[in-house]
Amino acid sequence: MAAAAIRPYDVLLVEDDVADAMLIQDALAERGTRNLTQVSDGIAALDYLRDPSKERPDLIVLDLNMPRMNGREFLAVVKEDADLRTIPVVVLTTSAAPDDVTGAYHHHANAYVTKPVNLEEFEAAVHSIDAFYLDVAVKPPKK
Repeated sequence: MAAAAIRPYDVLLVEDDVADAMLIQDALAERGTRNLTQVSDGIAALDYLRDPSKERPDLIVLDLNMPRMNGREFLAVVKEDADLRTIPVVVLTTSAAPDDVTGAYHHHANAYVTKPVNLEEFEAAVHSIDAFYLDVAVKPPKK
């Protein structure tokens, strides 16, 4: 965990539900310094990721059901892009439909987590994503 002290981690949250976005942001803030940028759909997320003035996120947390470009379409584009495909993407969504789970992994999602309805379980799910991807997993150095 010593690496966490070196620099804050950058998380791109692709989530159109304001209440869920606030819960996720609060849960991440409880665990330490996290730079969280929230966008409300896949098009805004791609614009952010392709903007050279923006920091490359260490992790993308992705909802599936959004307007304009949904999470399924966004995931397919990101994982086909040689510059973006190495960014870990965790799908965090209300859907537990087998087709959504299979589709996400087919498009190389790094993990699929169904949003719990219970607030404490929701926070625990976000903490576990954060703990694994931002504290445990080894990431390549920033370019």
